[in-house]
Amino acid sequence: MRSVKFFVVAGAASLLSSMASAADMAIAPPPMGYAPPVADFGGWYLRGDIGFSNQRVDNIRNTNPALYANLTSFQETTGFDTGGIYQIGAGYQFNHWFRVDVTGEYRGNTNFHGLDLTSFPNGGAAGFGSDVYNAQKSEWLFLANAYADLGTWWCITPYVGAGIGAARVTIANFTDSGVATLFPAGSGVGPSLVSAANGSQWNFAWALHAGLAYKVNPNMTVELGYSYVDLGNGTTGVDSTFDHSAGGHVFQFHNITSQDVKLGVRWNLDSPPVYVPPPLVTKG
Repeated sequence: MRSVKFFVVAGAASLLSSMASAADMAIAPPPMGYAPPVADFGGWYLRGDIGFSNQRVDNIRNTNPALYANLTSFQETTGFDTGGIYQIGAGYQFNHWFRVDVTGEYRGNTNFHGLDLTSFPNGGAAGFGSDVYNAQKSEWLFLANAYADLGTWWCITPYVGAGIGAARVTIANFTDSGVATLFPAGSGVGPSLVSAANGSQWNFAWALHAGLAYKVNPNMTVELGYSYVDLGNGTTGVDSTFDHSAGGHVFQFHNITSQDVKLGVRWNLDSPPVYVPPPLVTKG
């Protein structure tokens, strides 16, 4: 019995000695390549974009209602050439899925072309007319935008967004070249030329955004984006005929919209946090 007690006491002493030695050893560092989850990163960024527009307008009408009162048919065709877009902005990334920014955009001059074909009564016969429109249009667009980033795969992040703001639409160098042909044949052909002073108008504007963002490095992201933009209405200045015998009204461009494609860069001004392992700690 005495020998059993001796072995029990000896074993307990050996266990206590091993525990004391382990307490004096350094805490092992985390395995290589291991890093704990990093909290969502937020920070300020700057952005710059260039692109082009694809624009349309619902219709163009003169504010003189007498020009349309007696028409028996009216057909209108309109179109814009492609124009350049130049944008800068600043924003804040709240976390990995939500960000906001404000942008200022100059939308360069685009040539406008329009054609009206009309018919109207002429006594017991008929008359036909055409009006050919030419002008240039440009805008300043200011928006406050919010975006949702939809996850990242192989450094590519799809996103959607929306913005509201204001647009200043300018119509310049407007001309209306018209010809009226009266029947029966030979009863008359009347050419006309109307021009209008330059005009500008501020409107409420809104936009919807979608695109792909590629993170080149922690501080630089490249974007390929699409935007649908509602710019509101445009107006010319007061019109007049070539001999100043008539006029005194304006031409209004109703509901100008655009589908834009842009390539942009975002620069993060705050670097994301970097994991640093804790220092080794020893006792004794």
